[in-house]
Amino acid sequence: MAASLLRLLTCGSVDDGKSTLIGRLLHDCQALPADKLEGVTDFSLLADGLEAEREQGITIDVAYLYFQRGERRFILADTPGHEQYTRNMATGASRAELAIVLVDATKGVLTQTRRHATIARLLGIRSFVLAVNKMDMIGFEQARFDTIVDDFTAFAREVEIDAFTAIPVSALEGDNIAAPSIRMPWYGGPALLPFLEAVEPVRGPEVAGLRLPVQQVIREGGARFYAGMVAAGSIRPGDQVRISPAGTAATVARIATMSGDFDQAEAGQSVAVSFTTEVDCSRGDMIIAGAPAQLADQFEATLIWMAEEPLLPGRQYLLKLGTQLVPATVQEPKYKIGIDTMEQLAARTLALNEIGDAVVHTARPLVFEPYEQSRALGGFILIDRLTAATVAAGLVRFALRRAENVHEQALDLTPERRAALKGQRPKLLWFTGLSGAGKSTIANLVEQKLHARGRHTFLLDGDNVRLGLNKDLGFTAADRVENIRRAGEASKLMMDAGLIVLTAFISPFRAERAMVRELVPEGDFIEIFIDTPLAEAERRDVKGLYRKARAGKLANFTGVDSPYEAPEQPEIRIDTMTMDADAAADLIVRHLLNGQD
Repeated sequence: MAASLLRLLTCGSVDDGKSTLIGRLLHDCQALPADKLEGVTDFSLLADGLEAEREQGITIDVAYLYFQRGERRFILADTPGHEQYTRNMATGASRAELAIVLVDATKGVLTQTRRHATIARLLGIRSFVLAVNKMDMIGFEQARFDTIVDDFTAFAREVEIDAFTAIPVSALEGDNIAAPSIRMPWYGGPALLPFLEAVEPVRGPEVAGLRLPVQQVIREGGARFYAGMVAAGSIRPGDQVRISPAGTAATVARIATMSGDFDQAEAGQSVAVSFTTEVDCSRGDMIIAGAPAQLADQFEATLIWMAEEPLLPGRQYLLKLGTQLVPATVQEPKYKIGIDTMEQLAARTLALNEIGDAVVHTARPLVFEPYEQSRALGGFILIDRLTAATVAAGLVRFALRRAENVHEQALDLTPERRAALKGQRPKLLWFTGLSGAGKSTIANLVEQKLHARGRHTFLLDGDNVRLGLNKDLGFTAADRVENIRRAGEASKLMMDAGLIVLTAFISPFRAERAMVRELVPEGDFIEIFIDTPLAEAERRDVKGLYRKARAGKLANFTGVDSPYEAPEQPEIRIDTMTMDADAAADLIVRHLLNGQD
């Protein structure tokens, strides 16, 4: 009989004894090489998204150990207990079926104990062992053990851990690890290893039907194969399937693997599928059968924030869900979880290690299933667009109803026809630079020169927009992100009307300027960096803002107590120390018209 496989995780606070416990487990088990366990290379659902961090030298410190005892094989993920390693713990928990939560008997249940157990439950683990370690240090006292179990029980109810098995152990001395301890006759439950050998982990509801995310398209011998790992259900030659999101029907011709063709593939197997007829299918699509997959561009999700920099609501991140990669924005959180009390607390953002619920918007609809039904199809990561670092792990809860009810309306009069009527190609001239650099002055001159040449324009100035459209926004980082998002959307609408749009905003963050660039057709965004040294901008100080900021009367002022991220490759750079405003305007107009006059 083949040995069954259990994927488990050790977690808890620092110095609770995880390393000692793992040493004991390995001492009493048979160690195995990783290549003896099928599917180990796909242990973590977050692993693909974290590859970019590995390439930058960012450590993802999760140790995977492989061993066997009796008829059971184990894959154990050991994650650090320190607070700064939440991402590592989430990575290890993303495919585990059981969590061993360690508690130091001398310290009891700590904040990090609660955090790790909460993350484990959020990430789909339903079977838990509470290993109360270092019992030898408290004289194997039953009363202390009972107190810790009572504390964890009260907490477990709050995070929907329905049941757990509490085992008092001494990892150092081996008590209750491989066999019952004679030094704790009051404990009548199983020792840890016999329990792990016999336990059948609790699993949640499963998706009804086939789900095969397409990872890669392969051409071989004139045929196309669509490769990926089966996330749910099974697939056979002759099956009738659909390609989501398009909904195209297809019939399976072959199921190929490295070892030959299969008559059937099940969840967890990596395969390449061909169809009897050619279909439009590419990376990020999903091959489905049975119940339709869910499709939405707005959904509520739980986020586990993993970055030093806090969440900026409205900032555009990259969202990776399975094989799908799309730009996404996160609204202000509905709440964050107070780990010590498990209360839902008001929140405007999420900081390192914080957990909360928020609405996520994606640039196009995603094919997904709620995380409770499928880890592979409901778990995602958020990636910083500039650094490629993973900033959060997310769990899709449900699609918003408005995502189904609000659809883009097709219009007969297209942007191209509006532009043709004006005899010009719409462009977005995005002026950026420090306060006092000369953005508004130069943008005004450019608009005058374009108007004199018969061009149809509109200038969106930062101050004017804040007096109207954005008067509800302040100057926090999150408000500045939203300020630029709204300005970008307004600019896009004006371009759809056929106008050449000029904007004069400090727009201090590269990520938001990149977001606006992607709103408009390629080549139509012209970033104009009005490059003025801070000392010179401060010397001019026409509005007296720098003086107020230096005096502490104006918070979050760019260049003083808030950063300005200069463009790295702007289309136009204006050095105001060597070029006056009129000459700068002429240069910009020449660049824009490029011989059209």
